[in-house]
Amino acid sequence: MKREDDWISKLHYKEIVKPKLPPEDFYLENGGVVMTEDYHKKRGWCCGNKCRHCPYQPKHIKRNQQLR
Repeated sequence: MKREDDWISKLHYKEIVKPKLPPEDFYLENGGVVMTEDYHKKRGWCCGNKCRHCPYQPKHIKRNQQLR
């Protein structure tokens, strides 16, 4: 059974619970979000998704924490 006020929960998550990224951590390009090198360094590890600004060496190895 679906709750009638489920949109309230979704809105609460989107606006209150989900952390916001500061503008210096990303930029928009061709309708997509590009994460900056500073964002990756703050996160502390490589996601392995072949990010353009990956600061880890070797690049694109999931959970790698070695900065170049």
